[in-house]
Amino acid sequence: MHVELTTRRLRLRPLGSGDQDAVHAYASDPQTARYLLRLPHKSPEETAAFLAGAQAEWAKERPAFYEFAVELEGRLIGHVSLYPEPDGRSGELGWVLDRAYWGHGYATEAAGALLRFATDTLGLRRLTAHRDAENLASARVMEKLGLRPAEEGERLYPDGRGRARELLYTYEARDDG
Repeated sequence: MHVELTTRRLRLRPLGSGDQDAVHAYASDPQTARYLLRLPHKSPEETAAFLAGAQAEWAKERPAFYEFAVELEGRLIGHVSLYPEPDGRSGELGWVLDRAYWGHGYATEAAGALLRFATDTLGLRRLTAHRDAENLASARVMEKLGLRPAEEGERLYPDGRGRARELLYTYEARDDG
């Protein structure tokens, strides 16, 4: 399967092995990964394994998950993720950008395109996103996308960073029919 999404400033395309250098640059950055559960990547091999998995999913007729590269003027600046649930009605959104591109609305723009793909193309009706309670930038992105706080819990960072308060946000697609 090959899907491309475009916005006013960005191109979203399947993430794959050819993106190794750019992805590893931000995925291994502790500052970028500060609030993310599956980052930072500790080695180029870890990044390569992640990209190989993403590329393998894109090779399927119906991927189990979607990892889109986010490009600005031909340069990869991050990626956005969609993990549909087996129920076919819900899924989880995620995003990460190289910190050189923070604060310009790119995360909101890319995640908004992904949200529209999830609802309009895949027919998902409920989307969720999680954030560390300290990650106020992600809170702003979620709220701009129309996600609302729904639950509070706790997250455990698997790399020894400890525990943190976690907030779950939800989006309910309108049924216009």
